[in-house]
Amino acid sequence: MNEADAMKIVVMQRGPYRVVGKVPLGVQVITPNDRGESWDWTPGRSFKAAEEYFLCRCGQSKNKPHCDNTHLSVGFEGEETASRRPLERQSEHFDGPAILLSDAEKYGAFARFCDPGGKIWALIERTDDSKVRELVTREANHCPAGRLVVRDKATGKTIEHPLPPSLGLVEDPALQCSGPLWVRGGVRVDSQDGKAYEQRNRMTLCRCGASDNMPFCNGSHASIRFQDGLV
Repeated sequence: MNEADAMKIVVMQRGPYRVVGKVPLGVQVITPNDRGESWDWTPGRSFKAAEEYFLCRCGQSKNKPHCDNTHLSVGFEGEETASRRPLERQSEHFDGPAILLSDAEKYGAFARFCDPGGKIWALIERTDDSKVRELVTREANHCPAGRLVVRDKATGKTIEHPLPPSLGLVEDPALQCSGPLWVRGGVRVDSQDGKAYEQRNRMTLCRCGASDNMPFCNGSHASIRFQDGLV
């Protein structure tokens, strides 16, 4: 049994995320390079990883990131609308000379790691250059949502950097807003009906309450300037 097998997140009906299995929880800050482009992740404060805890999903708790039952008084619905199909079957595909790119646009977290050095969709056409291949791989793997996935064209193998089983509270100082819950390292996410979503190394769950692809983030936090007050 690997570490992630004992961990899970349960999407509660009209309520919060129930987190089970002492899943590590901490702030992850989108950090720019000297040109102001999203370039890296900087860890921030961490929270005690209890055997079970509840994280706000409606975006209105006064005790963020934890739930304080505000969802009961604001009439939060949080209906799950995301497809159950594997992400690969929801993706558009781009064929480069050395790298294949899959893009599931509905799962964008608006973290902008796909932009530095050239947008990944244009760079994919130049992946016969080793430096471009390295940049494309970096951009895809820094995408917290797993929206972008790259594969080696010769072998067909996914180029995926392993992440520790953990949860990140995304903060985006450049946009002056807070982002989604970054689920890392294969931590399982169960629907309110008890069925598990596809288990992935990277995914992002909505915590502003505004996504139209629940429970996953679609970047709505950026347009509503969601603030959690953690940084």
